[in-house]
Amino acid sequence: MVTIVDTLSKTADTRDERPRHPEKAHRPDNPVQRKPKWIRVKAPTSPVYRETQDLVRKNNLVTVCEEAGCPNIGECWSKKHASFMILGDTCTRACAFCNVRTGMPGPVDPKEPAGIADAVARMGLEHVVITSVDRDDLDDGGARHFADVIRAIRDVSPKTTVEVLTPDFLRKDGALEIVVEAKPDVFNHNLETVPSKYLTVRPGARYFHSIRLLQRVKELDPSMFTKSGIMVGLGEVRNEVLQLMDDLRAADVDFLTIGQYLQPSKKHHPVLSFITPEEFKGYERIAYAKGFLKVSASPLTRSSHHAGEDFAELRAARAARLGY
Repeated sequence: MVTIVDTLSKTADTRDERPRHPEKAHRPDNPVQRKPKWIRVKAPTSPVYRETQDLVRKNNLVTVCEEAGCPNIGECWSKKHASFMILGDTCTRACAFCNVRTGMPGPVDPKEPAGIADAVARMGLEHVVITSVDRDDLDDGGARHFADVIRAIRDVSPKTTVEVLTPDFLRKDGALEIVVEAKPDVFNHNLETVPSKYLTVRPGARYFHSIRLLQRVKELDPSMFTKSGIMVGLGEVRNEVLQLMDDLRAADVDFLTIGQYLQPSKKHHPVLSFITPEEFKGYERIAYAKGFLKVSASPLTRSSHHAGEDFAELRAARAARLGY
């Protein structure tokens, strides 16, 4: 897992006084279940973690690691790994699983690409992940901003590999092409769950649109690595997960991540099952058998978990398959 930092500072308005998820406020409570022993992690105590925490506080940064309650935050911050969340901290979607703030976002910061490129250079990052909230309010869904950030990083740190984790750009014609043209090393777009759960878990998205988005990346640039991830424990059944794997392989996706869904609050979608480490191992074996170059499947797997190390393994797996 890497630290996902939103470079927009908190303003002196009433943002923190507003409900974080106004669309969920009147929903019935879903009790948060006690986590099984294999998901529990130790509280972070390392000096490097504290340094990173101080850096976040002093610069008034917002982190998805904290806001989403990521269980890997101790490992992540202790290594001073960093990814960046662009386009603000407020999402125009209202997914039932997500703890990111929802509402109407503010204007796009034109200085953000240069600021992120400077941070990447100062931190000496070898691999960086760029993600964002959904911006359905923008005519291109934020695609041009993604491209500007990628190019700014390339200008300052040409040896840094860039991974993007994008929204679905639903009904944003031409948006995907803008991002692919900027040539990120990895294009990630998460399916999040199986198609039967979209209406309750990811109502603003469309499963087959997301599959097509990933397929289109390969059509535009066959050399670009593609990646997608899902959560389990949302009520899906095993055969649905296996079919999802087949759908991703039909779209020539290279890398699959599977992690346990953890409920952020009593207003979010409930955890309907805790998948055992043995079941995750089974999913991993099957996914490799289906042809994925890289698979990460465990209770604590998250989309950007060990992103740099995974990218190195991804490149090595392609080279081995091609006989380089």
